[in-house]
Amino acid sequence: MRLIPKVSPSTWHYFLLPSLDALTFLAWGTLLFKYWLNGEIRLLIHPNYIGLVVVTGGVLLLLGIIKLLQLYFLQTVKRGREPLFQHVTLFPVGWSTFFLLGTAILGFLMPPKILGSEIALQRGIRETLPMTQTAPQQFRVKVQPEERSLIDWIKTINTYPEPDAYQGQKVKVQGFVIQKEQLPSNYFLLAQFIITCCAIDAYPVALPVQLANTKEQYPADTWLKVEGEMITEQLISTITQDSDKQVKRQVVIRAEQVTEIPTPRNPYGS
Repeated sequence: MRLIPKVSPSTWHYFLLPSLDALTFLAWGTLLFKYWLNGEIRLLIHPNYIGLVVVTGGVLLLLGIIKLLQLYFLQTVKRGREPLFQHVTLFPVGWSTFFLLGTAILGFLMPPKILGSEIALQRGIRETLPMTQTAPQQFRVKVQPEERSLIDWIKTINTYPEPDAYQGQKVKVQGFVIQKEQLPSNYFLLAQFIITCCAIDAYPVALPVQLANTKEQYPADTWLKVEGEMITEQLISTITQDSDKQVKRQVVIRAEQVTEIPTPRNPYGS
């Protein structure tokens, strides 16, 4: 006795496969709206593109509804005599639909995670902006030093990379902790990711922080607000990826007050 009835090729092409297409459109549209409504979209894409994602989600939901109406018309009016048009793919019929639907299901089951210190170390930590960013000379900071964010400080130093120019300036920044073995025990890196398009191209920037007490330890990925002043120190480069220890003179935040804070709703800079 067959528990699952055999599906005829005509039933597969005329009804089941178009149904999966409609379900895929609806699943992806719902997933994009879910990311938008619960704020997870900020972990995946630059804020400038959130509106485009919302519109895309609406279009996908509309396509799914149209596909369902086509199925209803085919089954009730045409009695399944005319197949729905299927797009041409390089894969066998139905494979691309299964891949897309499966990916959407994984999106519901596995929420996006905030990029942290492990990813930062893998991608390489920067102390300056890459050449693909806007020309540094076009950046002008109009706020007081203590009002600059960590990203503002990185942009400022990128514009004028002379460490002594910032000696004694007040600092109040926030970011997450990265621990590096090359640094002394009373140092850590305060970092933040800069996102230009989506999380795939996000890259970390960081500044060294000097603690007054060498016994203080802050676990990696802990979000902190650090208040203090800028100093200049000779440190092993925090961006070198090889085994050679390159000592350089660089800007360091001498911490006067360190406060643990919750992870921000929007943890990335731009």
